[in-house]
Amino acid sequence: MFQKHHGMEVLSMAPGLSSLEIIQFKVAAYHKEKKQMDFFDPEKADDFMFISGTKMRNYAKTGEQPPDGFMCPTGWKVVSDFYLAKAAAEAKM
Repeated sequence: MFQKHHGMEVLSMAPGLSSLEIIQFKVAAYHKEKKQMDFFDPEKADDFMFISGTKMRNYAKTGEQPPDGFMCPTGWKVVSDFYLAKAAAEAKM
């Protein structure tokens, strides 16, 4: 299973990147009470929902709306339109 440090380890082994400083990033997740993305707080884990790329794509290709505040409506329309069109094209095959 992928761990958050794996990307850093792979990049540190890449030729020519030894002078590059690799920093960790904070984990973000959807905060259910705030209805927006926020930095994950493990002490309040029940307040958060992780929306993976797979889950987001499934929302988009089925026309399901993500939780309010997950993404701006115009951005979601672009993503959703793309995956709905892709699903329709695949259904015709």
